Amino acid sequence: MFYLISPSKVFNLIEKLINFINSIFFLLLIVALTFALILSPPDYLQGDSVRIMYIHVPSAWIGLGSFTAIALLSILNFTLKIKNLNMISKSLAPIGLLFTCIAIVTGSLWGQPTWGTWWAWDARISSMVVLSIFYILLILTHKFILEDFKANKIFNILAIIGLINVPIIKYSVDWWNTLHQPSSINLLKGSSSIHPSMLLPLILMLLVLLLYCALIFLMKYKTEIIKIKKKNIKRI
Repeated sequence: MFYLISPSKVFNLIEKLINFINSIFFLLLIVALTFALILSPPDYLQGDSVRIMYIHVPSAWIGLGSFTAIALLSILNFTLKIKNLNMISKSLAPIGLLFTCIAIVTGSLWGQPTWGTWWAWDARISSMVVLSIFYILLILTHKFILEDFKANKIFNILAIIGLINVPIIKYSVDWWNTLHQPSSINLLKGSSSIHPSMLLPLILMLLVLLLYCALIFLMKYKTEIIKIKKKNIKRI
């Protein structure tokens, strides 16, 4: 295996990116929260509880997107053998788990006033729980398997197997009769059934959470580089 970009060069770039994201993150956060909590209207049926959507939906997207990225990187890694891909996947896993859990918890909070229950083994909810389990397995792989080559191989296999669950989550509301509402936004068709007054704060909150993800990812990747440097020092 080899590095496509040397860790030292990446380390310097990460420092600059973290400073740049920090400079715009809090400003965008204030703007997004203003739209989500104040300027956006309550739903005519759900009232103010609909505001949970501004955290729940982007979190679910990030949880799904992170796992899809990890799985695709794992497929590439089997053929290209690039160490950077392993580091990226390893850094993405905690982010994916965090936002998958946030999606599950906020979905439960939203479900109580909407469905009249905190929890139901709905097809989409159940498949999201399965996704969180795969994330936990990925993280534990590197915690308990000390040999990097073996840990990376098992990690990649688990990610590829877990990829099967992604379309199940996406299309569960179409394939089965579930409590969960159908998708309101179709990215492939570029269409949305959400009113612009609610769509704008949703997009703004997604951007805020993506910036937050970028910060976590960069700091985690930075930690991985430090670990590599420490290992190299020990070998000398």
